[in-house]
Amino acid sequence: MIVRVFTAEVPQDLHAEFESKFKEISVPLVEGQQGLIRLEIARPTRWNPNTFSMISYWASEEDIRLFAGEQWNQAHIPAGMEKYIESCSVQHFEQISL
Repeated sequence: MIVRVFTAEVPQDLHAEFESKFKEISVPLVEGQQGLIRLEIARPTRWNPNTFSMISYWASEEDIRLFAGEQWNQAHIPAGMEKYIESCSVQHFEQISL
C-alpha cells in the first residue's frame, strides 16, 4: 500500500473558505478514484497554523498514476483550488505492516 501525504499552506484569512472547498471539491475528486483505500483530511493546529493535509492510502503506485498522471510525485491541485494555496508538497511512503 502507498501512503500519499499532501500538505498545503493556506493564508489564515482563507482557512474557512479553503476548508469548505477542500471538502466540496478535492475530497469527492479523490474518493472517486480507482485504487483508493482510505482518505483523511486535517486542518491546521497551533503547531502548524496554516497547514492543511490530505492523507490518502492507495493500493498501488499505478493507481496514483491513473489519478495524478505521469507527474504523480507532484501535487495534483483541482481547478479552482490553486487560488487558496501559497505553497504545497506531496510525499509518498510504503506502508509498513504491523
